[in-house]
Amino acid sequence: MAALLAPLGIEIETLADYANALEVDETGSSFAENSALKAVEQAMHLDRWVLAEDSGLVVSALDGAPGIYSARYSGPNATDESNNTRLLEALAGIPEDRRQAHYVCQMTLADPTGTIRAVSEGACHGRIVETPRGTGGFGYDPLFEIIELHRTFGELDASVKAAISHRARASRRLLPQLVKTLNDEAWKPTGA
Repeated sequence: MAALLAPLGIEIETLADYANALEVDETGSSFAENSALKAVEQAMHLDRWVLAEDSGLVVSALDGAPGIYSARYSGPNATDESNNTRLLEALAGIPEDRRQAHYVCQMTLADPTGTIRAVSEGACHGRIVETPRGTGGFGYDPLFEIIELHRTFGELDASVKAAISHRARASRRLLPQLVKTLNDEAWKPTGA
């Protein structure tokens, strides 16, 4: 996102730049609801424009699991390793042609009043392999294969992943809405 916005003269800050940032509970039932919760609550609390996202892995053979629970799929103390182990256990015996999956990223931009000004969604389709491959990325990346490339996200160069990932696609879809918002005469940044 920072690379996409740099030509527009927009600098991105992260929540790490704000000691008083909230820990927003992800109580929504979808990626869109969780993304909106995080953007709206944080924007109103910080009195700033906030871009939030919620992402996860959706596996068809598991009726969409892990879905919105991707980060904590193996429980409250989940790690990448324990989540990957649970995913492989859940898919045990499922043939390769039924292991389709996709990553989803939902982005929401809220203004300081908590009004949602832009939303986008991106997806990246592939399948879950039976054995982890590669050491790049994080989360489910060593298990998520881009079928056309015959490589997992864990095997891809970071620049390739950055170009084709669900987050990259959601970011590119958000950009025209953001530019329109910036050109809107009513847009008045606070403290930015």
